[in-house]
Amino acid sequence: MGVVTKKSKAVERAYVLAKERYAGMGVDVGEALKQLVRIPVSLHCWQGDDVRGFEDSGTELGGGLAVTGNYPGRARTPGELRTDLEKALSLIPGRHRLNLHACYAETGGKKVDRNELNPGHFQGWIEWARQQDLGLDFNPTFFAHPKAADGYTLSHRDPAIRKFWVEHGILCRQIGAAMGKALGTPCVTNLWIPDGSKDTPADRRAPRERLVESLDAIFKPPLSHRWNRDAVEPKLFGIGSESYVVGSHEFYLGYAITRKKLLCLDAGHFHPTESIADKLSAVMQYLPEILLHVSRGVRWDSDHVVTFSDDLQAIAREIIANGYAEQVHIGLDYFDASINRIAAWTVGTRNMIRALLLALLEPPAIRAAEAGDDLTSRLALQEEARGLPWGAVWDYYCLSQNVPVGQAWLGEVRRHEQDVLALR
Repeated sequence: MGVVTKKSKAVERAYVLAKERYAGMGVDVGEALKQLVRIPVSLHCWQGDDVRGFEDSGTELGGGLAVTGNYPGRARTPGELRTDLEKALSLIPGRHRLNLHACYAETGGKKVDRNELNPGHFQGWIEWARQQDLGLDFNPTFFAHPKAADGYTLSHRDPAIRKFWVEHGILCRQIGAAMGKALGTPCVTNLWIPDGSKDTPADRRAPRERLVESLDAIFKPPLSHRWNRDAVEPKLFGIGSESYVVGSHEFYLGYAITRKKLLCLDAGHFHPTESIADKLSAVMQYLPEILLHVSRGVRWDSDHVVTFSDDLQAIAREIIANGYAEQVHIGLDYFDASINRIAAWTVGTRNMIRALLLALLEPPAIRAAEAGDDLTSRLALQEEARGLPWGAVWDYYCLSQNVPVGQAWLGEVRRHEQDVLALR
């Protein structure tokens, strides 16, 4: 755990007391930490550069996506983005993954359209991930392109445009499989499209029929499940698709079940009063695996930095309490350019891990009370558990993983900002 200091000794003393307190509630803290370190979170590369990527498509971001803020220090090159990711990862306990979009290809300055990409354009990312001991996940990019300018891609009425995007989807699956094979861990390749209508459409059926046809064509080439896991992602609405989204939740739930794909549940893609925590055990009755995109919607799908909210805690608890840690792939999906981007990664990822820890430390007496129909004790114990010293366990976990304890990580971010970001 590095050099022993006065502060580290204080952290260890607090941990010993917390461990004893939890033991009295039937919780094995040591075992909880062993489980926690085995749960990876997939960091999203697009937080570091405001979803710009490294191709010059000549179009705006589009697709209902919007990044606000102009905080200095945005990554402009693959090297700068990887440097920033390394800094963030050094502040986050555990071993994790990186989630890439197709628009982050490295083409050596050559113009390569999205239906011409191949694994070689991501070799730099694969080599870097191997050096960092990271797994990679992947996403086709169906936005910020002239052939997506009218808001339709795989469900477009023009067969030529659909063909282009089908080719892109097929290639991205092959790229994901190449990543998984090269790194020895399956890549989750997640498909999301922006297709939809700003105002009320006259025909809701035909675009969905075309989307089914396009998806079936993309998923037709067989790939090893060992190296690639296909996921499809629904959405309630977006900017420019307020009245109709072709790939709705019901559409993709049916598609995932019938085609045996992972369903991606994005925390910002539902009505503000909905929680995806409740959806986990529902969809897992029919699907062996799912993907989560964890973000924080504020009044709309605004992809704010993940905070330690009740919603986040509920999501983590459902994963742990139901034994889904190996079946639910956890990824983050937000982009905030109003604050330091490395801090955004660090805050959001540490909060996700913190919520998982809290779930792992839940006293078993809570479920036992429910099983015995003692709902009075269930409520009382749930509330008492809120005051247990889980923060001391979290500090010890950070210390044991050789990352900053408490707010000490913020000083590291400020130094990186002064020494690296300010020079860009």
